[in-house]
Amino acid sequence: MRILIVGAGATGGYFGARLAQAGRDVTFLVRERRHQQLQQFGLVLQTPESTDTLRPQWLQAAELTTSFDLIILSVKSFALEQALQDIVPAVGEETLILPLLNGMRHLDLLRARFGDHRVLGGMCKIHATLGDQGEIIQLSRLHQLYFGTLDNRDDPRLAQVEEALCTPHFDLFPSADIITELWEKWLLLSTLGAVTCLARGNTQQVLRSEGGEALLQALFSEILSVITADGYRPRPAVTAGIYQWLNNPETAMTSSMYRDLTQGYRIEADQIIGDLLHRARRNGLNTPLLNAVYVNLQVYQQS
Repeated sequence: MRILIVGAGATGGYFGARLAQAGRDVTFLVRERRHQQLQQFGLVLQTPESTDTLRPQWLQAAELTTSFDLIILSVKSFALEQALQDIVPAVGEETLILPLLNGMRHLDLLRARFGDHRVLGGMCKIHATLGDQGEIIQLSRLHQLYFGTLDNRDDPRLAQVEEALCTPHFDLFPSADIITELWEKWLLLSTLGAVTCLARGNTQQVLRSEGGEALLQALFSEILSVITADGYRPRPAVTAGIYQWLNNPETAMTSSMYRDLTQGYRIEADQIIGDLLHRARRNGLNTPLLNAVYVNLQVYQQS
């Protein structure tokens, strides 16, 4: 399979680098700034075990002229619209698109643009960030990639995708119900992002503050009510596990949105929090805490 990785940040760069190490036919589609970093330093991957410098294939949008078998979308959600334009030449009759974006709104955009038959559901669990020179830094040994069809149908092409993505360098999970898993990841990351960004601190600081646990619980409950009203079929054992993981005063956790915010970067406020509010209004739900978080994040984006 010819694989196009759209974006070479912490997520796409990590999984793309691992696929390249496994000998897969991988090409990265990158922007000018990232292109310059790769030209100068290569694709640097720092893991708890080693530091490796790779020089896989990469190109910019103007150089994209042929189709690929699999496109892995790993851009930030606010860059999706431009990415959809950029990848048009890479989408052939049999191309499959596997997005690894936060939230759920991107699925509607992809299906409307490229058709239901081309779009898979995907998500990843990884602790990684970019260093000052664009090096990919894996912060823990967690590196999981999930994929599946959006309607849970049995598609024979999934076997090819699994074969292409299966490497000893990360954990791969074909999913029979990827939509449910996407809802649950959104529940986790939106609660984590909301509480850390609103409080401007990690979960340990929040939980050691008076009223901190009540804030976490209330935000979690609001978000769970929204996604349930919008189509999520709750799995009580899973949601209880997510809350228990978040409500751990011994572990100082932050979200990627919080880390971006504290570094002055652009954040995915609209996609992670704003879209939840849109769905709440659509279903007639009152979510005052989510509204407070979203106002807070919009003020940050104006600065």
